[in-house]
Amino acid sequence: MEIRQMATAFLIHQEDVLMMKKDRSKIFPFEFWGGIGGHLEYEELNVPMKASYREIEEETGFKKDELENFKLKYILIEIGNGEIRQQYVYFGETTHRNFIPSDEGDLFWIPKEELLTLKVSKAIRFTLQHYLEHPDETDLWVGAVTADDEQEPLIQWSAVKQTSSF
Repeated sequence: MEIRQMATAFLIHQEDVLMMKKDRSKIFPFEFWGGIGGHLEYEELNVPMKASYREIEEETGFKKDELENFKLKYILIEIGNGEIRQQYVYFGETTHRNFIPSDEGDLFWIPKEELLTLKVSKAIRFTLQHYLEHPDETDLWVGAVTADDEQEPLIQWSAVKQTSSF
Protein backbone atom coordinates (compact mmCIF):
# COMPACT_ATOMS: atom_id res chain seq x y z
CA MET A 1 0.00 0.00 0.00
CA GLU A 2 1.27 3.47 -0.84
CA ILE A 3 1.49 6.22 1.76
CA ARG A 4 0.28 9.73 1.00
CA GLN A 5 1.47 12.41 3.42
CA MET A 6 -0.20 15.79 3.47
CA ALA A 7 -0.10 19.00 5.50
CA THR A 8 -3.21 21.11 6.05
CA ALA A 9 -3.49 24.43 7.84
CA PHE A 10 -6.44 26.32 9.23
CA LEU A 11 -5.65 30.00 9.53
CA ILE A 12 -7.73 32.05 11.93
CA HIS A 13 -8.27 35.80 12.12
CA GLN A 14 -10.44 36.81 15.06
CA GLU A 15 -13.56 34.61 14.73
CA ASP A 16 -13.09 33.62 11.06
CA VAL A 17 -11.20 30.72 9.48
CA LEU A 18 -9.64 30.92 6.01
CA MET A 19 -11.14 28.10 3.94
CA MET A 20 -10.63 27.06 0.34
CA LYS A 21 -13.47 26.00 -1.94
CA LYS A 22 -12.30 23.62 -4.68
CA ASP A 23 -14.15 22.41 -7.75
CA ARG A 24 -12.62 18.91 -7.41
CA SER A 25 -9.43 17.08 -6.53
CA LYS A 26 -7.68 13.79 -7.27
CA ILE A 27 -9.67 12.24 -4.43
CA PHE A 28 -13.05 14.02 -4.70
CA PRO A 29 -14.63 14.59 -8.16
CA PHE A 30 -17.02 17.27 -6.83
CA GLU A 31 -16.98 20.70 -5.16
CA PHE A 32 -15.83 20.72 -1.54
CA TRP A 33 -14.15 22.90 1.10
CA GLY A 34 -10.87 22.39 2.92
CA GLY A 35 -8.00 24.07 4.66
CA ILE A 36 -4.81 25.32 3.07
CA GLY A 37 -2.36 22.60 2.14
CA GLY A 38 -1.19 19.79 -0.01
CA HIS A 39 1.24 16.91 -0.34
CA LEU A 40 4.64 16.80 1.31
CA GLU A 41 7.59 16.99 -1.06
CA TYR A 42 10.36 14.41 -0.62
CA GLU A 43 12.62 16.81 1.33
CA GLU A 44 9.70 17.70 3.66
CA LEU A 45 8.82 14.16 4.78
CA ASN A 46 10.45 14.63 8.20
CA VAL A 47 9.41 18.28 8.58
CA PRO A 48 5.72 18.61 7.68
CA MET A 49 5.59 22.12 9.18
CA LYS A 50 7.96 23.21 6.40
CA ALA A 51 5.48 21.82 3.86
CA SER A 52 2.64 23.63 5.59
CA TYR A 53 4.46 26.98 5.48
CA ARG A 54 5.28 26.40 1.79
CA GLU A 55 1.68 25.56 0.92
CA ILE A 56 0.36 28.54 2.89
CA GLU A 57 2.63 30.95 1.04
CA GLU A 58 1.87 29.38 -2.37
CA GLU A 59 -1.90 29.30 -1.85
CA THR A 60 -2.53 32.48 0.20
CA GLY A 61 0.54 34.70 0.08
CA PHE A 62 0.84 34.66 3.90
CA LYS A 63 4.45 34.50 5.02
CA LYS A 64 5.67 32.62 8.10
CA ASP A 65 6.20 35.86 10.04
CA GLU A 66 2.53 36.81 9.45
CA LEU A 67 1.37 33.77 11.46
CA GLU A 68 1.15 33.46 15.23
CA ASN A 69 0.64 30.49 17.54
CA PHE A 70 1.08 28.18 14.56
CA LYS A 71 1.30 24.60 15.75
CA LEU A 72 0.58 21.02 14.91
CA LYS A 73 -2.71 20.07 16.58
CA TYR A 74 -3.79 16.87 14.79
CA ILE A 75 -2.42 13.91 12.88
CA LEU A 76 -5.09 12.08 10.89
CA ILE A 77 -4.72 8.54 9.58
CA GLU A 78 -7.09 6.82 7.19
CA ILE A 79 -7.06 4.23 4.43
CA GLY A 80 -8.72 4.87 1.08
CA ASN A 81 -8.28 4.05 -2.58
CA GLY A 82 -5.48 1.60 -1.82
CA GLU A 83 -3.35 4.06 0.13
CA ILE A 84 -2.68 5.07 3.70
CA ARG A 85 -3.27 8.81 4.13
CA GLN A 86 -1.41 10.60 6.88
CA GLN A 87 -2.38 14.23 7.30
CA TYR A 88 -0.68 16.75 9.59
CA VAL A 89 -3.17 19.45 10.58
CA TYR A 90 -1.96 22.82 11.85
CA PHE A 91 -3.85 25.74 13.35
CA GLY A 92 -2.57 29.29 13.63
CA GLU A 93 -3.62 32.91 13.65
CA THR A 94 -2.94 35.51 10.98
CA THR A 95 -1.88 39.08 11.69
CA HIS A 96 -4.18 40.40 8.94
CA ARG A 97 -6.93 39.23 6.55
CA ASN A 98 -5.30 39.98 3.17
CA PHE A 99 -4.60 36.98 0.97
CA ILE A 100 -3.69 36.59 -2.70
CA PRO A 101 -5.95 34.68 -5.13
CA SER A 102 -5.06 31.00 -5.36
CA ASP A 103 -4.78 28.75 -8.41
CA GLU A 104 -5.90 25.84 -6.18
CA GLY A 105 -9.39 27.16 -5.40
CA ASP A 106 -11.32 30.15 -4.04
CA LEU A 107 -10.45 31.50 -0.60
CA PHE A 108 -13.04 32.79 1.86
CA TRP A 109 -13.03 33.86 5.50
CA ILE A 110 -15.75 31.74 7.13
CA PRO A 111 -17.15 32.44 10.62
CA LYS A 112 -16.25 29.60 13.02
CA GLU A 113 -19.93 28.91 13.75
CA GLU A 114 -20.50 28.15 10.03
CA LEU A 115 -17.60 25.72 9.51
CA LEU A 116 -19.62 22.57 10.12
CA THR A 117 -22.21 23.61 7.52
CA LEU A 118 -19.61 23.36 4.72
CA LYS A 119 -19.17 20.28 2.55
CA VAL A 120 -15.83 18.93 3.82
CA SER A 121 -14.33 15.44 3.99
CA LYS A 122 -15.29 13.30 6.99
CA ALA A 123 -11.75 13.48 8.40
CA ILE A 124 -11.73 17.28 8.21
CA ARG A 125 -15.27 17.50 9.65
CA PHE A 126 -14.20 15.35 12.63
CA THR A 127 -11.13 17.55 13.10
CA LEU A 128 -12.99 20.86 12.90
CA GLN A 129 -15.66 19.57 15.25
CA HIS A 130 -13.03 18.44 17.79
CA TYR A 131 -11.20 21.75 17.50
CA LEU A 132 -14.39 23.79 17.97
CA GLU A 133 -15.35 21.72 21.02
CA HIS A 134 -11.84 22.05 22.55
CA PRO A 135 -10.49 25.44 21.34
CA ASP A 136 -7.97 25.83 24.18
CA GLU A 137 -6.66 22.26 24.06
CA THR A 138 -2.86 22.16 23.98
CA ASP A 139 -2.37 18.43 23.37
CA LEU A 140 -1.45 16.90 20.05
CA TRP A 141 -4.25 14.58 18.93
CA VAL A 142 -4.05 11.55 16.63
CA GLY A 143 -7.25 10.53 14.89
CA ALA A 144 -7.72 7.19 13.16
CA VAL A 145 -10.64 7.26 10.76
CA THR A 146 -12.47 3.93 10.68
CA ALA A 147 -15.93 2.67 9.78
CA ASP A 148 -18.58 0.91 11.81
CA ASP A 149 -20.49 -2.19 10.64
CA GLU A 150 -22.70 0.00 8.41
CA GLN A 151 -19.57 1.58 6.88
CA GLU A 152 -20.32 4.96 8.46
CA PRO A 153 -16.99 6.77 9.06
CA LEU A 154 -15.97 7.26 12.68
CA ILE A 155 -12.87 8.69 14.30
CA GLN A 156 -10.95 7.47 17.33
CA TRP A 157 -9.07 10.31 19.05
CA SER A 158 -6.02 9.83 21.27
CA ALA A 159 -4.00 12.56 22.92
CA VAL A 160 -0.26 12.09 22.47
CA LYS A 161 1.55 12.67 25.75
CA GLN A 162 5.23 13.07 26.52
CA THR A 163 6.64 9.76 27.74
CA SER A 164 9.78 8.94 29.61
CA SER A 165 9.55 5.19 29.24
CA PHE A 166 12.28 3.24 27.53
